[in-house]
Amino acid sequence: MRIRQLIVAATVSSALVAGVMSVPVATAAPSSPSSTSYTPPPVQWGACTNPRLVSAGAQCGYVVVPLDYDHPKGTKIQLAVSRVMHKTPDSQAQGPMLVNPGGPGGSGLIYSILGPAIPHGAGDAYDWVGFDPRGVGSSKPALSCIPDYAGYNRPFYVPVTPRIEQTWLKLSKSYAKACDANQHALLGHLKTTDSVRDMESIRKALGAPQINYYGFSYGTYLGQVYGTLYPNRLRRVVFDGVVNATRVWYDANLDQDIAFNKSVKVFFQYVAAHDSTWHLGKTEAAVERLYYREMVKLIGHPADGKIGPSEWTDVFTQAAYYVYGWVDVADAFAAWVHNGDASGLVALYGGPPFDDNGYAIYLGVSCTDAPWPSKWSTWQRDNWRTFAKAPFLTWANAWFNAPCFYWPAKAGRPVKVDGRGVKSLLMINETLDAATPYSGALQTRKTFPHSVLIEGVGGTTHAGSLSGVTCTDDRIAAYLQTGALPPRKPGNRSDVQCDPVPAPEPPAAAAAKSASTGAARSLRNTLSPTIP
Repeated sequence: MRIRQLIVAATVSSALVAGVMSVPVATAAPSSPSSTSYTPPPVQWGACTNPRLVSAGAQCGYVVVPLDYDHPKGTKIQLAVSRVMHKTPDSQAQGPMLVNPGGPGGSGLIYSILGPAIPHGAGDAYDWVGFDPRGVGSSKPALSCIPDYAGYNRPFYVPVTPRIEQTWLKLSKSYAKACDANQHALLGHLKTTDSVRDMESIRKALGAPQINYYGFSYGTYLGQVYGTLYPNRLRRVVFDGVVNATRVWYDANLDQDIAFNKSVKVFFQYVAAHDSTWHLGKTEAAVERLYYREMVKLIGHPADGKIGPSEWTDVFTQAAYYVYGWVDVADAFAAWVHNGDASGLVALYGGPPFDDNGYAIYLGVSCTDAPWPSKWSTWQRDNWRTFAKAPFLTWANAWFNAPCFYWPAKAGRPVKVDGRGVKSLLMINETLDAATPYSGALQTRKTFPHSVLIEGVGGTTHAGSLSGVTCTDDRIAAYLQTGALPPRKPGNRSDVQCDPVPAPEPPAAAAAKSASTGAARSLRNTLSPTIP
């Protein structure tokens, strides 16, 4: 569900207990939904090596699971897990809280330290469990295909010439082939249903009759499928940035294109409102014209030899995802326009070194959860039509997903999500969230009749709960403390309306320049630079 962020993900989770058995991977047949039972051995908990996990008192280990659940006695792989135990008396303990940060492909091992981000000590009664999904981060094996695929000065995203289009198609095909060459056996077992079974294996390894669950972005889809297949195993559940399960994944990306075009305009409005700071235009339209004019100038003339028009788009995509970095993006924009200084743009783009693990798993899941159009003419038609309405991200998003056109593993059919068996669910979504458009939250609310939706009215931040908005965060805390949800209201609407994550004030943010994503960013939002 992310664009640039997945590619540049920093692996904050490279910290597992040493000495745990490494199980080799062999070729196995593609898996399919099955009732085959598998019970993993207990986790051999030990010390972590990640300093933040160590300081939080976390334990680390692996859960051993089948590569293919249809053949549970066959090849095994390992899921990296971490755990921070409850701080309350055992009699008050609420059981394990699994956390998934999204992606697909996001490393979640560090998320066992999320508990203190819950206000009023409401997280203290849970055992917080972070994990790297199969193929991700410290899990074994981890998938990497072409590490520097997102290197500097790539072709222009918009295929205005046949040569540009053919170049991107060749790049996409080469990436798919590299993934197949590096981890052929794994590629057939990366569907969401595989990770759902992994969650069930983690539950069994923890010895818990039920789990609590906090899912961000793609993690909400993972939770929806888990709740469909194992509804009695879910206890208290929070979804933030809610995926529309009826749109996975080709249609979801077209939905994103429209939404990102709206959200970036909100950022341009913000820059215009602070024209006395950045001097980039006094209206949204003026700032937007400047954005596209500078982008075109970079074609064939990359800033600092690195930031071409595609990297330029990726930098600004960060501002379309969240408000946290608005000051930094605007500063970099202004420094380039007024002084020809590209250092801010380069810093925001990131690398080297580059790491494609998150991107590789994003594709491994997205390309196989559901079929993609088999004719390139369909992609061309749909993306040019969408581009006409939403030029900001459409072709960037298309090329991000284009390896699915060549993906070597067979796609399956997505689970028809049914939330009637899930007895308790709290959802959060901002109105103009671009990565998971608000319509998806409304659809999920219909599918889960025992759910309640908190709307961050007018906001553009994706999966921004636990960022200090009292109206939202206090309700999350109250729910986790008592299990009681706010009243559900009739109609196709949100049940609670709160302020969104606030935009930063430029002078205050500039004074706190050392905090690269803004002084207001919370613990939850500092766990990884790539919250999906």
